[in-house]
Amino acid sequence: MSAGRLTRPYGQTLATGLISLLAFLNASLVWAAGFEIISASTRLEGDVYRLNAQIEYRFSQAAIEALKNGVPLTIELEMEVRRQRAWAWDETVYALSQRFRLEYHTLSRQYLVTTLNSGERRGFPTQSSALQSMGHITDFPFLDKGLLLPNQRYKGALRARLDVDALPTPLRLFAYISDDWRLASEWRVWRL
Repeated sequence: MSAGRLTRPYGQTLATGLISLLAFLNASLVWAAGFEIISASTRLEGDVYRLNAQIEYRFSQAAIEALKNGVPLTIELEMEVRRQRAWAWDETVYALSQRFRLEYHTLSRQYLVTTLNSGERRGFPTQSSALQSMGHITDFPFLDKGLLLPNQRYKGALRARLDVDALPTPLRLFAYISDDWRLASEWRVWRL
């Protein structure tokens, strides 16, 4: 070792590297709130297109706290059929929404999911199981084939969002200005 050069022992360099790696991994595992359409597709069964989709719901800490304190959360699935056009933007020719209300009942310690379009209600022991159920769409009757014009190209589109307008009024005012309540996925688009 020369007099003008300082070196670290190998173990100290390795330890510093491991600490840096752990700090990076810990920072990347921070819970990021938001909704994401993992997959979406339709299949034609008879004369009806049926939607199959997988959605991941990650609520903000503020939304989870509100839910656990008795505030119901309404999630809306926005569905569209778009006709492709050569020289202009795609035209939305059909739109539909499916709404779910998620509630937590303290006495029963159950999460309730109500499909607002049909009134169907189901109970779940955990928040995770309730969200998985809401996020798993199977054979949903999306569109009647007779509504589509022949020799045209169409796309399906799906987006999930938290309906802030369904929150109680005092909370709604706060939710309009807070990023914690702006929970929505990007549009997921596929060919019909």
